[in-house]
Amino acid sequence: MAILARSFAAAILLLSTTTFGFAANKIIIILDASGSMWAQIDGKPKLEIARESLRTVLQSVPAADEIGFMAYGHREKGSCDDIQLIVPPQAGSASAISAAADSMKFLGKTPLTAAVKQAAEALRYTEDKATVVLITDGLETCGGDPCALGKELEASGVDFTADVVGFGLTADEGKQIACLADNTGGKYIQASDEKALQEALVETVAAPAPTLEPAPAPAPEPAKSEFNFMPTVVLAEGGDPVTDGNAWEVYKAKSDGTRGDNITTEYGDYKANLEPGDYIVVARDGEAKVEQKVKIEAGQVYKPLFTLNAGTLILHPRPSQGADVVSGAAVVIAYPGVGNPPTYYGDTKVVLPAGDEKVTVTIGQGVVTETIPLAAGRVIDKDIIVGVGHVLANAYYAAGGDKADGSGIGFKVLKAKKKIDGTRDEVTYAYGPDSKFDLPPDDYVLIATVDLAVVEQPFSVKVGEFQDLKVAMDAGVLAITAPGTSKIEIFETKKDINGNRKSIGYAYDEKYQAAIAAGDYAVVSEKSDNSKKEGTVTVKAGERVELTVQ
Repeated sequence: MAILARSFAAAILLLSTTTFGFAANKIIIILDASGSMWAQIDGKPKLEIARESLRTVLQSVPAADEIGFMAYGHREKGSCDDIQLIVPPQAGSASAISAAADSMKFLGKTPLTAAVKQAAEALRYTEDKATVVLITDGLETCGGDPCALGKELEASGVDFTADVVGFGLTADEGKQIACLADNTGGKYIQASDEKALQEALVETVAAPAPTLEPAPAPAPEPAKSEFNFMPTVVLAEGGDPVTDGNAWEVYKAKSDGTRGDNITTEYGDYKANLEPGDYIVVARDGEAKVEQKVKIEAGQVYKPLFTLNAGTLILHPRPSQGADVVSGAAVVIAYPGVGNPPTYYGDTKVVLPAGDEKVTVTIGQGVVTETIPLAAGRVIDKDIIVGVGHVLANAYYAAGGDKADGSGIGFKVLKAKKKIDGTRDEVTYAYGPDSKFDLPPDDYVLIATVDLAVVEQPFSVKVGEFQDLKVAMDAGVLAITAPGTSKIEIFETKKDINGNRKSIGYAYDEKYQAAIAAGDYAVVSEKSDNSKKEGTVTVKAGERVELTVQ
């Protein structure tokens, strides 16, 4: 990874003598923050790959280039209006973009068409050259038409370009959104893994401009007046100034002393020339914020100090002592004054208001809650041990035989201890081969299902231990053909006291294939005229048997 990062950094440095996008200094990167970004590529969530790729590419971008950052689907589930320009286009925005991406939730829908439209408008695409780089792992889910939007923006823009990076999309899916890039003269790039995504970001965000004749040197600008507003923010009284990752919001103050229009939002070390008047200034770092009223008078210089009364919490969620950090672990921090606690994932570093921080970490079905006292100016770096064991479950037709790897495979985990009514509490479930579970220490029962075959297997979990559960289904595969029939039904051969046979499974088709427990069965085929034919069959564990009923 380090070698890859250095190679991309070198590539960007070689391009640092050019401007982004040729004759346009402003770009907005749009990141798909929908729930589908939790899907994994090579065992790693796509959202983590996107975060790391952004951080790698942006670190070496020349400071003069103005880049903005927009996301959709990161605040609400099921909302097509969840689109936000988080970092407006500005120079030196790399750290702000990385910080925004690192703290982002991934849970919503995919309104990519509306997001591109809003980004174009934020760049004033009808007045200036504008470039939007869209990173998406899914197709439009909010009714927008990306192809039509591309034509509209191309027709009404001064020089608008949309580059689209299809992250983990199939070739057919990519064709459905490539038109957005094609219709604006942009590029569509298919990125199937981490290396391809970083290459795509270098090509779109840091692509070199054509060689041009040097522009005439601009006339000297008149000397700017001295800054009249130079605020400083600290985490605690007497602490060092915070100049990285923090934000400043400046509002006009209304006559009643409340916030009016937002004048600007800046990041890092902030200095400005403000017009005389009354303002409300908010200083933020992580989840901590403080605001002050400021009155600017002509000819005066103001250097207010903002004290956040906050500390830094660094958490490493681990399933057991000494185990690796789980990147998908959910970390919920209820800090003083918050109503809706934010959720972070994996390694978490965040600035929080001083006080008792209630931290809840979830790995699989394991949950642990700790209260951590955090003093202003302090940095607490600690592991959070959830205490789970790891289970890998697979079904085999017979002990030592073939592994079941088709459809119809499911696993359900129940508590081993029965309740007073004889039932057991369900803990979790999963589908398909190689199903993985992270479980607290306890005794459990695994119910494995392969088509019509069902087997229970008890097991126990200890913290930090790995179990490879190989469930022997004692089943075979029964393939039935009944030409001209409308229904095939499988029964147990043994009848109950009333003379009825238990139905095991059925299909409305001329063919029916399913895994089934070893044993003797009766197969009945039924035609549309209600006439029936019956056959019998014996299924052996680990074997395939074919039966024709006609």
